[in-house]
Amino acid sequence: MVYNYYPGCTLSTKAKQLDLYAKKAAEALGFELAELKEWQCCGAVYPLVQDEIGTRLSSVRSLAAAAAIDGKLVTLCSACHHVLKRVNSDMAENKEINAKVNAYLELDKPYQGETQVLHYLEVLRDEIGFEELAKKVVKPLTGRKIGAYYGCLLLRPAGVMQFDDPENPSILEDFIKALGAEPVVYDYRNECCGGYIALKDKSSAQNMVSKILTSAANKGVEALITACPLCSYNLQVNAAAAQPLPIFYFTELLAEALGVKEEV
Repeated sequence: MVYNYYPGCTLSTKAKQLDLYAKKAAEALGFELAELKEWQCCGAVYPLVQDEIGTRLSSVRSLAAAAAIDGKLVTLCSACHHVLKRVNSDMAENKEINAKVNAYLELDKPYQGETQVLHYLEVLRDEIGFEELAKKVVKPLTGRKIGAYYGCLLLRPAGVMQFDDPENPSILEDFIKALGAEPVVYDYRNECCGGYIALKDKSSAQNMVSKILTSAANKGVEALITACPLCSYNLQVNAAAAQPLPIFYFTELLAEALGVKEEV
């Protein structure tokens, strides 16, 4: 199975491990991520102004390109996934935005939001299946206590993202179980790490990160996994006085359990 793949900018620079291990793991699981040609930055932040279309255009170009192939588009970065899925919803539900974007882009075929935007974790859960994933594990992560850090962008707004229960998600815990490790549920796993506020108000970001890491450590978490490069950065750089924990991209543990991490 071949999936159209939107990597986003950060996975080519600061978050290379998220991308590389995902590709190696996909190969071990029997599917391929085929990078879209000439993709452009999604903008990193979803535009809240409803009469503004400029920052939606690059996302729609990628969505339309995927629609022209097979109608599915896989992402890894939480921010890219968030932007692409919400813009896709705009194109499907907002007639004014749809008309303005299509008039500007002059695509061969007007784009109506028909692409299915999937996060890599949704591919594992819904298309591969965690039970099948568990069968492929050759180096189970037995005895390791892993905490899932969701952050904000994968889960909210729930009506659009439709990723998991925003208040009590389980997809990452189920993923951890499939790898043979022990998932540890803790407070603040689905709360904000501070996001881009860290650029302006570092102390506030440090306070938010401290709550996350302290809560995780108090529950016995030995390491955290995330799908978000910005979350990874904040959890490591803004730890301040909090108890530091190893932070991994979920694909790193996936590649390790599948026995392909050392090959990257």
